Amino acid sequence: MASGMESGKEREVVVITGVGGMGVAIARRLGNGRVLVLADFDDAALQRVSAQLSGEGYDVHAVKADVSDVESVKALAEKAQSLGAFRAVVHTAGLSPVQASPERIVSVDVLGTAYVLEEFGKIARNGSVAVCIASMAGTMTKLPPEIEQALAVTPASELASLPTLDPANLNPSNAYGIAKRANQVRVQAASVVWGARGGRTVSISPGIISTPMGQAELDGPSGDMMRSMIAGSGVKRIGTPDDIAAAVAFLVSSEASFITGTDLLVDGGTVPGMVYAAGQAS
Repeated sequence: MASGMESGKEREVVVITGVGGMGVAIARRLGNGRVLVLADFDDAALQRVSAQLSGEGYDVHAVKADVSDVESVKALAEKAQSLGAFRAVVHTAGLSPVQASPERIVSVDVLGTAYVLEEFGKIARNGSVAVCIASMAGTMTKLPPEIEQALAVTPASELASLPTLDPANLNPSNAYGIAKRANQVRVQAASVVWGARGGRTVSISPGIISTPMGQAELDGPSGDMMRSMIAGSGVKRIGTPDDIAAAVAFLVSSEASFITGTDLLVDGGTVPGMVYAAGQAS
């Protein structure tokens, strides 16, 4: 395992939360010549992926972390800062409707993203970037402006008390849509704080991606609807982890230095297909 210093120069550190299909593809895309910090709640998966990437020549540091626990996220940020120059955090960790209850979706998807943005914002420096993986479900979720404002700016420690996020009023599907819309607006608001330190924040909203999570959704109650959405999309195929990794690589790069506080929809045209197909049927 290489040192965080190379030829007297502090090396760039990239943190990736979540070692699923997207996380691994992103690690490979961003890891060359950098220090990779991989974080996941599943220690067995974390160690397996870390060993695999280390064997491929990447400088990997594995950190077991629970993004729904602010102290765990704080420790992760401190670890990243200790290893070199903090370059980016790519937050892929999250739960889907078939995987978790509304309570867990709020805890991991909403609070986890808020904690990552807040804690890594404290160590952001000139050129640092946060990329949070949201979802096209957030793009399709329409909320009143006052609710979006609350989701965007309420301190992370108080988010769970918002009536909108009360698990008693949610099912897994609408909890997920609200959570991902919260991710999008949270990134928008965080761009102001990160910008004061020279950093940027962006989100990516994937469509249907061929990861274990995506396949679980395709095998679940919404599978037929999702296959219909793919068929009606502009590119008419399921997305791959590499599709998302390519978008992340661009947003982290200096070529995207004027892009912050916004969301990039990477869905193969699924959302436009749903919105406009009915009016253009032959």
